[in-house]
Amino acid sequence: MIVSKDGSGDFTTIQQAINSIPENNCIRITVHIKNGIYKEKLYINRRFITLLGENKKETVLTYDDHANVILESGENMGTFNSYSTFIGGDDFIAQNLTFENKAGRVGQALAAYIDGDRVSFKNCRFLGYQDTIFTGALPSKPMQTNTFFRGPRTPADGRSVRLYFEDCYISGDVDFIFGAATTLFNKCEIYCEDRNSKVNGYITAASTPEDQEFGYVFLDCKVTSNASPETFYLGRPWRNYARVAYINCWMGEHIKAEGWNNWSKVQAEQTTKYEEYKSTGPGGKMDKRVPWAKILTTEEAEKYTISNVLASSDNWDPRL
Repeated sequence: MIVSKDGSGDFTTIQQAINSIPENNCIRITVHIKNGIYKEKLYINRRFITLLGENKKETVLTYDDHANVILESGENMGTFNSYSTFIGGDDFIAQNLTFENKAGRVGQALAAYIDGDRVSFKNCRFLGYQDTIFTGALPSKPMQTNTFFRGPRTPADGRSVRLYFEDCYISGDVDFIFGAATTLFNKCEIYCEDRNSKVNGYITAASTPEDQEFGYVFLDCKVTSNASPETFYLGRPWRNYARVAYINCWMGEHIKAEGWNNWSKVQAEQTTKYEEYKSTGPGGKMDKRVPWAKILTTEEAEKYTISNVLASSDNWDPRL
């Protein structure tokens, strides 16, 4: 099926195309999306969907919600309802697209909320500032007492989510890649947006479950920025067992020498697994990293392959 804003396709909006697919779909369906700016708050909860854009810079999926939008109930929208695109169906593929939250610097504003298993993105862009990409599932409960998660999904009770990004561009500032999923970023550019601040931001805020072997893995990526030297951290732990690894990555001078931040959680220094192997570039000097992060040996780094990180009992390989 074809989506085109000018009416030359089967649908003029992406959501119309998604809604036409049966909820119990079990075959691969490709939605071809012609160039254009599609301002839609997308909710995709079907399996085996492929979104294929015409050009990643000219096929743009965008919206402008943010956490502080006031709802009719008088409540704030909240972080997890602020998504521009929600992807909850398993076996989803996207290629040649831009996912954008255009709200600007107004607090939490998700370009994509991704909570499907075996989800892959190739040659895509993700544009935002704070909380650009959320990778499900939600933690079992919020950190603050007497609160709850307001969004399209509830905590997953052990559901395992695996995601793959290849040749993608991801921009943001504060915690702009956050969540629990096992996620591999292969040959991506991670762009840190300048806020003209002493601490401009944090690339990751992982909430990896304690019993999950892998969290965020950056493989052969470039970490770039327009920010001043030593104003960005590689990550901080949203939950105490956060796992993040940078393997063979080039890092700009905006990365702080210490690399990592404990988010004022001293106890997390004993439980996180923050790892690097052969980081290069002006921000890749690993000799001054915090003592509770680990510099891997060649043997230890060998486990960080695409097939090993993402494979489970189903032997999923997103490159096939």
